[in-house]
Parts: sequence; C-alpha cells; structure tokens
Amino acid sequence: MEAVVDNVLEIEDLRVSFYTEKGELRAVDGVSFSIPRGSIVGLVGESGCGKSVTSYSVLRLIQSPGKIKSGSIRFNPKGGDPVEITALDEQDEALYHLRGGAISMIFQEPMTALSPVHTIGDQICEAIMLHADTREEQAAEIAVEMLDKVGIPNPQSRLWQYPFEMSGGMRQRVVIAMALACAPEVLIADEPTTALDVTIQAQIIRLIKSLQRDLATSTLLITHDLGVVAQWVDYVAVMYLGRIVEQGDVRAVMKDPHHPYTMGLLESLPSLAQGKERLSSIEGNVPGLAERPPGCPFHPRCAYAEPGVCDRGDPPLLHPIGEGQMAACVRLEEIHGGDVE
Repeated sequence: MEAVVDNVLEIEDLRVSFYTEKGELRAVDGVSFSIPRGSIVGLVGESGCGKSVTSYSVLRLIQSPGKIKSGSIRFNPKGGDPVEITALDEQDEALYHLRGGAISMIFQEPMTALSPVHTIGDQICEAIMLHADTREEQAAEIAVEMLDKVGIPNPQSRLWQYPFEMSGGMRQRVVIAMALACAPEVLIADEPTTALDVTIQAQIIRLIKSLQRDLATSTLLITHDLGVVAQWVDYVAVMYLGRIVEQGDVRAVMKDPHHPYTMGLLESLPSLAQGKERLSSIEGNVPGLAERPPGCPFHPRCAYAEPGVCDRGDPPLLHPIGEGQMAACVRLEEIHGGDVE
C-alpha cells in the first residue's frame, strides 16, 4: 500500500496569460506540481521561463494585462479545510489572510520590497499586527526576535533604521524576517540571492534552509542555479517557456537527468575537473512569448531535436521515467537507450 503524500500546496494545470497588442501570450502553460509538507521544492529555469509568474499566481499577485486563465492552486492548511486560491475573489478577506500570513514571499530585490520612507520596525510590525492579534509592543518584541534569528546584530537598534542604512545582505535578511514573522506554512523565495555577491548568497540560502527546518515551513525556492538546487532542495521542477519539462526527487534528477534542457543546465555548471576548458552552454536564448515555437518549446535549441518529430503538434506531456521522476520529451527512449518506463 502506497504512503499518502501530505501536500501543503498543489498546483494543477495552471495557465496564466497576458493579453497584449500582440495577442494572448501564454506565460504559464499547463504547469502542475506539488509541495510536500515540510520540504523544499526548487523551481528552476532561465529568465523568461515563467517561474516568477507561477509564484505570483499562488498569492494572486498577477496584474493586468495578466490573468489566471484556468487551473487549480489548492492550499491545504494544517488542521483546516483546503482552500482553492484561484476561486477567491480579489476582495475576499481570506485572500488577505493568506498573503503574508499562511503563505509568505521573499521577493527578488529587497529595495523594491521595502518602503524607503518607513523604518524596518514599522514594516515588520505592520505585517505582524495585520495577521496576528497583537499590540504594537508585542509586535516589536516579535520583530526583534525575528531579526535576531536571521542573524542581524543589535536587532533592537536596527529595528528603527531605514532600508538605505543597511547593506544589500542585511536588507535581504530583513525581508526574510518579515516573511517569516507570522510563521507561514508556505514560504516562496523568488530568487532571493540575485542581487547579492557570492559569499552573501551562500549565507542567505543557508539561513533559509536553517529557518525552514526550525520553523517546519514548506518552501518553494525559485532559482536559475542548479548548484543551489543540488545542495538545498528535496524536489525539483525544471521549467522552460511556461511548461515543466522535468521534475522529481532532486537526487534522481541530478544523478540522471533525462530532458535535454536539464542535461544542458547541468553541463553548464562549472566544475573543478574542467580545469581551463571552456564552459559548456546551451545555444541560443529563451524565445519571447510571442515567438513560441510549435511542438516541443525547446527544440530550436536542442542538440537532440529531430525535424518532423520535435517541431510538430502540441508540446510533449510529462512521461514517467522511474520512481518519482518525469520528463517531457518525445525522444526519451532514443536519447537514453530505452532506459524509460
């Protein structure tokens, strides 16, 4: 008898479009994946693949001319009834309770996520009082405790500083503290280390992992860095041009990638064994949404593409490979010598 997986968030056949002068642009095109409770799921891909649009959809932050066209985003709170997020009205009080309360987000750039004219303390306390029945003094105590948890020295004095008085790494820690202040069940980290230098990046990822473990928060980590994914996540979904092209247990995907895009991303990682050899790269760029190719969206850049097969019809669906791993490629058997279920 198979064990029942306890998923805190389930996304099924999500489709998000932007309606412009060029017509309908499908930014997210049938994405499905789940976040098991207490785990970290990595959503990986180059810029322009739809990762951030997917994450913004969870909190219903897609703005005009964008629209969630169809699909399901189901939140399963611990000890509560499931919530279908796509069915909530924009003015629904339940949506306000979810945002920053049960589901929080760390945005890419802390300077745009933080108000420059309000102190750090004002902003963290406002988030706490909005979602918890606390007075300002209690909120300030919680804020100081969270700043201390994320490794900010002298948190009591830092509480009343403005964002511009802090370094980029410190501001990112403040955003993490704000996101976790209300003990959310789900944390979405949208490329939280993009604007930071390499040493600070490692500290921030380590911090998120540590807090995720301590607070038992389920995490969706959005990144373009498979090196980060290999170290820190439990499950991975690889995204290309609005679609999931491979997903599964991180060890299985990293050890034996099946989709040519995943293979290309892994081959592009620097390695000590490569010495002075030129780094491998994936030819070309992610096409614009108005230039979506027919058939497999990756075929124009794929070394394994076969004319008349990969460039025809609808995009391929995810196909089971082994236990807990799937890939969307019509040539899986030819590429991997029949090593496909």
